[in-house]
This record gives sequence, C-alpha cells and structure tokens, in this order.
Amino acid sequence: MKSQNQSSVVEFILLGFSNFPELQEQLFGVFLTMYLVTLVGNAIIIVIICLEQSLQVPMYLFLQNLSAVDVSLSAAIMPQMLVVLSTEKTPISFVRCFVQMYFIISFGGTECFLLVAMAYDRFVAICQPLRYPMIMNKRVFLKFVTFSWVFGFLVSTVQISWVSSFPFCGPSEINHISCETPPVLELTYADTFLFEMYSFIGSILVIICPFLLILLSYIRILFAILKMPSTTGRQKAFSTCASHLTSVTLFYGTASLTYLQPRSSYSPETKKLMSLAYSLLTPLLNPLIYTLRNSEMKRALMKLCRRKVDLHTF
Repeated sequence: MKSQNQSSVVEFILLGFSNFPELQEQLFGVFLTMYLVTLVGNAIIIVIICLEQSLQVPMYLFLQNLSAVDVSLSAAIMPQMLVVLSTEKTPISFVRCFVQMYFIISFGGTECFLLVAMAYDRFVAICQPLRYPMIMNKRVFLKFVTFSWVFGFLVSTVQISWVSSFPFCGPSEINHISCETPPVLELTYADTFLFEMYSFIGSILVIICPFLLILLSYIRILFAILKMPSTTGRQKAFSTCASHLTSVTLFYGTASLTYLQPRSSYSPETKKLMSLAYSLLTPLLNPLIYTLRNSEMKRALMKLCRRKVDLHTF
C-alpha cells in the first residue's frame, strides 16, 4: 500500500445501520444468533466428515471445504459488523479495512470455484458412474480443492493491490456494514474507470463463467436422470443435486447482485441487505440444506449423537 494513502486516511468510519438507531439492538441480537448458528452448523459438518469414514469421499470432502469457506467468510465479516451494530459509528483502520476486504474477496472467490468442482463431481457421479472412481480420484480432488483456494486468494491479491493504490483523502465514512470493494471505492477521488472495467470483467470470469459451467453440468445431469429406469434412482439423484443447486442459487444470485450492479442502481440500505444475503444467509443455510436433504449426513449425525450419549452413559 502506498504511504500517501496511510498519511491521507488513517481510518475509515463504518456506518452500518446507523440510519436506524432504534433497530440497532434488535439487529445485534438477531445477527449474533445467526452467526453462532452458522459457526455451530458448519463446524458440525466439518467434524462429522472428519470422524465418519464412510463420508471420506470427494462429494463430502468438497462439502467439508465449503463449510470451512463459509465459516471463514462469516468470520471475516460478522464480528466487525456486530461491533458496528453495538455503536453508532465504528472506526476501522486503513490497514484493517483492506485486510477485511482481502479475506472477503478471497473466501468468496474460493466458494465460487468450489461450487463448480462440486457440480463436476455430481456430473461424473451421475452421468459416468462406472468411471467415477477413476475420474474423481484423490489426486483430482486435491487439484480441484487446491485450485479453488489458490485462485480465490490470487484474485483477491490482485484486486486489493490495485484498490489500495488509489488515493483516499476523504470523506472517510463507508456507508456499509463491512469493507467491501464497491462502497470503499466510492471514497477515492481518483479515476477508477480502468479498475471498474477490470472488476466487471473479473466478476464475469469469477461469478458468471463458473455459474454457466454449473448450469451446463446440470443440464447434462437432468437428461441423464430422466433416462434412469429406476424411480428410486431418479429420486435419489434429484435429492442430491437439489441441495447443491439451492446453495448455488443462493450464493451466485446474491453475489451477482452485489458485484455486477451499476454503482447507483440500488440504495445503500439495499446494498447492505444484499451483502448480508451472501455473507450471512448462505453460510447459515448451507448446513441445513446439505444435512436435512441428505440421508447419509443425517445417519452420520445420528451416529455421532449416539456415540456421545453412550460416552456420557458410560
């Protein structure tokens, strides 16, 4: 980061929902509860998959990584947001603001690519079941996971390096719940046209292209399911895919509205709600989506619960 930035702006002020002071206390309680449920739900998925040998397969190992990303994304946003809700205006240092932005973009990008990997895993499992063990082996799984994490952080590194080079001399109030790129960029007085073009193209590559790959995979999967002779087989395949499709719709839908919109198309309050949708709602619902609709996860959870009861009884 350039020294002139740090000498010009020492800290930013996060406004959060300060326009609605009468709701601050209630919002704090609601979001704290949702954050704790998110942490517990995703932690349970991570632990279950670690402990249950039958779930040590790519489908569930991808889910385990998704839960780790969801926990990390929530942790990058929610603690700071809760601080914002507990005060009228919250200062955040220039460096901390960009560190938060870095992790938001990193984990968000990682989730985009993980969801593509999960779609490919389902495509191979349903469309080429006999070749699945050979195609989706441990080496291929590790390549997908490594690429997702590395590329997510690489995209973030490039973007943050560019944004942090802009001069920030005031105003210093960020009318948002966290240091995300669009609201922070509004505070610079430099010409950001080239960056906005890069950001738009980058968002297409990171959000739209992966989404189209997932859509293409599911079109192929749909045709394969419809050709299945067994009704039970079709129902099981639909159930497995429905969980992933619900997660994809939630994440890509809200992320697209946040990062692919023109600057002035929505009010600041609407932008805050859309940001909350993918940073809090998606990580909150993913554990419910993948456990309640998955019989193997429910069986593993019940097995873990019985173990705990037996240990306490003993």
